[in-house]
Amino acid sequence: MLSSSFMNSDLFAWVILPLFIFLARVVDVSFGTLRIVYTAKGRRFIAPALGFIEIMIWLLAIGQIFKNLNNIACYIAYAGGFSMGNFAGIWIESKLALGNQVLRIITGRDATELITRMRKDGFGLTVVDAQGIQGPVKLIFTVIKRKNLSEVIRLVHEYNPKAFYSVEDVRFVSEGIFPVPIPHHWGFFRGFDRKGK
Repeated sequence: MLSSSFMNSDLFAWVILPLFIFLARVVDVSFGTLRIVYTAKGRRFIAPALGFIEIMIWLLAIGQIFKNLNNIACYIAYAGGFSMGNFAGIWIESKLALGNQVLRIITGRDATELITRMRKDGFGLTVVDAQGIQGPVKLIFTVIKRKNLSEVIRLVHEYNPKAFYSVEDVRFVSEGIFPVPIPHHWGFFRGFDRKGK
């Protein structure tokens, strides 16, 4: 147990306690960001678990604020931890790259090479002949894992650099053809993703 003299020291009040509050806020806001992402993805089990941990940590941090209302360092640490937690949560979410996205590609150029390459790489495509304002175009639709988006965009730029494309999130996918994933031994949260057919 910590001695009362240490708990009442300037070192604890102005360094250790604010640092604890700062770190607690970083963790709880990061969990909150992930909870929102998992809620939007319809993950009914992991989102509540993250919410429980988030609120427990928040209660610890806010409890220390109320015990030290005259300590300005605690207020600064609380606000700083909130800001850093947002940054950390967004960074973690981008690394997890959860969910699926629909990519629509519209090109007036011959898209045979792009279509062949994407199918070779394991992406399921739907290709439609259409009419644009300047003449015939190809519409290419594909639903991809979000983690594959940069790879597909690179292929579009390589084979059809003038192509127009749009991307949007997809909440649910019932069927699909996706590239065979390369296993990562470090990806704990990746285990929650469903594999496509």
